[in-house]
Amino acid sequence: MDPKERIEELRRQINYHNYRYYAADDPAIPDGQYDLLFNELVRLESELPHLITPDSPTQRVGAPPLEKFSTITHTIPMLSLENAFDPQEVVEFDARIKRYLKDDSPVEYVMEPKMDGLAIELVYDHGRLVTGSTRGDGQTGEDISLNVKTIKTVPLTLLDDALMPIPAKLEVRGEVFMAGQAFKELNRTRLEAGETPFANPRNAAAGSLRQLDSRITASRPLECFFYGLGEVIGRTFETHWEILQTIPRWGLRTNPLARRSSGIEGVLSSIAWIESERDRLPYDIDGLVVKVNSLELQARLGVKSRSPRWAAAYKFKPTQALTRVKEIHVQVGRTGALTPVAILEPVNVGGVTVSRATLHNADEIEKKDVRVGDTVLVQRAGDVIPEVVMVVGDERTGAEQAFVMPGQCPVCGSRVVRPEGEAVTRCLNIDCPAKVKESIKHFVSRRAMDIDGLGDKIIDRLVDLGLVTRPSDLYFLKPGDLSRLDRFAEKSEANALASIDRSRRVTLDRLLFALGIRFVGEHLSKVLAREFGSIARIRAASKEFLETIDEIGPQSAGSVVDFFSSEENNREVDRLLDAGVTVLDSPQPVDRAALLEGKSFLFTGGLPTMSREEAKKLVDELGGRVVSAVSKKTDYVVAGADPGSKLTKARELGLTILDEKQFLSLVQPDNRTD
Repeated sequence: MDPKERIEELRRQINYHNYRYYAADDPAIPDGQYDLLFNELVRLESELPHLITPDSPTQRVGAPPLEKFSTITHTIPMLSLENAFDPQEVVEFDARIKRYLKDDSPVEYVMEPKMDGLAIELVYDHGRLVTGSTRGDGQTGEDISLNVKTIKTVPLTLLDDALMPIPAKLEVRGEVFMAGQAFKELNRTRLEAGETPFANPRNAAAGSLRQLDSRITASRPLECFFYGLGEVIGRTFETHWEILQTIPRWGLRTNPLARRSSGIEGVLSSIAWIESERDRLPYDIDGLVVKVNSLELQARLGVKSRSPRWAAAYKFKPTQALTRVKEIHVQVGRTGALTPVAILEPVNVGGVTVSRATLHNADEIEKKDVRVGDTVLVQRAGDVIPEVVMVVGDERTGAEQAFVMPGQCPVCGSRVVRPEGEAVTRCLNIDCPAKVKESIKHFVSRRAMDIDGLGDKIIDRLVDLGLVTRPSDLYFLKPGDLSRLDRFAEKSEANALASIDRSRRVTLDRLLFALGIRFVGEHLSKVLAREFGSIARIRAASKEFLETIDEIGPQSAGSVVDFFSSEENNREVDRLLDAGVTVLDSPQPVDRAALLEGKSFLFTGGLPTMSREEAKKLVDELGGRVVSAVSKKTDYVVAGADPGSKLTKARELGLTILDEKQFLSLVQPDNRTD
């Protein structure tokens, strides 16, 4: 093959496989095969440099620094959206649209997660990316073409589609963002390098995208979802939903959580749903964008001074806020770990008043340079303990006081040590009241022995009074013991004792988790229970044998052996068994770890009783994989409410389609009722 033709063929293949890997999350070839294609292209281009073009996949690495950004004028202004901060304002938005249209019929809307990133516009000329710009003031933005070309989810060349020809000109709008895990890793490396961490993923994305040196942008883990169009020449659309279903076929990734609904009730339902999913998403969103679906109605509704009448952004409560560090206390956990906690001036974060935030350990305090008296940015997401993100250095007065980790346990006064290679300082006293209390709280927790009626304050009092000094003591409590506690009624005592009694029958994995073996969480407890089937066999296992089990590494294997090498721990386990704790037999009908091995699943639409992320996690745990694009290789399509065009394509291909009940029957064969 002629070298020029081979280069073009390699670029076509690599662009396609980039789409399958980064946009569709459904790779078609192994990484090694992709590397061979890419390396061949690099070799040919190095031999024939006159054939290198700006849209070649090899050119994503970044170019020499610019002196400054030039500006680009948007053909169609990139308007801001009107905000709504409570559901009633969304209802009023719907009412205004109906009044303006003079029509009370239900309006069809499209709802998309509002990404917390930076808005951009890309311009494609006959499928080739020519410019990229920021939103700027809506009329003009900064030319960041070199930078956007480094983002792997931005196609340099659009994919050909015989049924959907690429327009001669396509202006597409999107949001550049940084996923949560990638953001944490970036901040970790910045701290290790002595650099200031980013305050949040949005700042990290915006700062990375606006680098004059595009090689810096290329080193940052940026992603992009596309959500709308500017000027289009050579293609027309009737609805916004049609746009969202079409542009992925050209390689432009859209958010899979977008929904369509007729009437405002569906919008309100989507708001409630996406807000409940917010903390489980791998990226930050700060709201839900609601748009009239019909483009003809959008044109009739028009725009106001700076925002369209046909769209609104429902904004969630912020998850970050500024406050001041009043004190730094040290609390002791069940493993003896000393954790510094910032005592804050109370501040509302995400609808919750926050007055304490974890500082993790002494190294973290040193890296962030947190001092008593500092103004700090704190964040909270869902049930996660609030944490200090960064110090606002400009607010310092000089009166702030540095923190020093104590040399003695703040609870029992015993010596504390920091083991070599660890970031955590620990109290070594096995009888430390703080360790005892926290281990019992863990033991009774819902995911462990699941004992109701024994809250934290009650356990604190039981330990303080000497009624309970270890978890097994709970099974020797008698009527009248709990009633010695203040405001503990006779009925409450009866309920708590009944719950303790019920917990005597427990599965092996729950008992293992309840014991609080270091490095053994819920998942590894299930692995151990499945592999061994009894406490006795686990007790006898060697470190070498444990390490042969999939998912058990040297650290957790050593921890299990160390735990059961302790006479004190073995006495506690024996005492639990003597108290009547009985391990229930675990049915072993199938090898669940490989139940879905080799099977691919695609989810479309909202499931009635479980979130999309929960369903995906279930597939992953059982050896299957989740894909985001329909193909002949897809084994199962799980369809919920409002499934969209993916279901239509699945039917055309003759794929197996399941509803949620059928999906659960497949992944939970022990619970089948047929």
